[in-house]
Amino acid sequence: MRLLSRAVLAISIATAASTALADAPATGLGQEWPNAPDVSAHPNFHVYVFALGGIDYIQVNDASGDVLGGVGTSGGQFITLPIGRYAQQVTTPDQPAASPSNAAAMAAPASVYNDNDTVITATPMSDGTLQLRAGPQRLGCGDPVDCNMKAL
Repeated sequence: MRLLSRAVLAISIATAASTALADAPATGLGQEWPNAPDVSAHPNFHVYVFALGGIDYIQVNDASGDVLGGVGTSGGQFITLPIGRYAQQVTTPDQPAASPSNAAAMAAPASVYNDNDTVITATPMSDGTLQLRAGPQRLGCGDPVDCNMKAL
C-alpha cells in the first residue's frame, strides 16, 4: 500500500511539474536562443512568439540563432521592434523600413511564420541584407503559401 501511495505521489508531482513547464511564459525576447518554442514555418529560420498584455512579439532568428528582426502585433496592427541585425529593413502595413534600400530581391519571399492571423516573410536582397515583411493573413485566400508569396 505504501509503495502504491508513493507511486501515485510521484506521478502527481511529475504531472504537476510538466503542466507548470508547459504553461511557463516564453522569455528572452532579443536573445539568440530564447526560452520559447520555435514556431518557424521554414527550416532555415527560428521564430519565437512572446505574448504580453494582449500583444504578440514575434522574433525571427537565422539558422545559427542570430536575431534578424521582430514585430509586435495586436488586433491587426503591427510595429517593428528594435531588435536584430536587420531591424532597419523590417516592413509592416503600418511601418515602412526605417532604412529603405534600393537593393533588388535575390529570390522570392520565403514564408517563415504563419499563425493564420500574421504572416512573416524573409527575402534575401542583392546587397546581402534580408528584408522581413510582416502583415495580416489575407481573408479568403485559398492557398496560404501562394498568397504569402505574391501579396506580401
